[in-house]
Amino acid sequence: MYIGYARVSTDDQNLDLQRDALEKANCEQIYADQVSGTKARRPGLETALSHLRSGDTLVVWRLDRLGRSLRHLIDTVTDLQEKGIGFKSLTENIDTTTSGGKLVFHIFGALAEFEREIIRERTQAGLQAARARGRQGGPKYKLTKRQVEIARQLWASKTPVGEICQTLGISRATFYRYVKAAQR
Repeated sequence: MYIGYARVSTDDQNLDLQRDALEKANCEQIYADQVSGTKARRPGLETALSHLRSGDTLVVWRLDRLGRSLRHLIDTVTDLQEKGIGFKSLTENIDTTTSGGKLVFHIFGALAEFEREIIRERTQAGLQAARARGRQGGPKYKLTKRQVEIARQLWASKTPVGEICQTLGISRATFYRYVKAAQR
């Protein structure tokens, strides 16, 4: 069974074009959303996915109607394939129930993985360059080693934690984090 999914981003846009194309593609049921593609929660898509069974095919007018990003699109279609459900995009002429459609989709997946690797490599190179210039990442220290020692001495002399925190200008959570770290 073909189950269709249509989405428009705003109330000003119209679903008619997509509905017509999905009906022409013999979709027996069509679910729709009027929500931005960046939103994670799309009730129409969730309902469509819940009605799909092994052997069914999810049909969309265009790829961008289904996925928030290439990664999301690939994850969604991979989940469908694992459940024995096909995927078809009418505009791009991709049909994962055929060998050619599977090939195209695997190429998309490889490109997405390549893109993630490039981003990771650039991030690592940027961090190394920053370290070479003496910049250190991570959170900034709230207290110096001397202040931690003072806090520990005040705590050992039974000074109330509230007073210590007020004197040093830190929260109780910060105080306890530093005191416990110093005890190790």
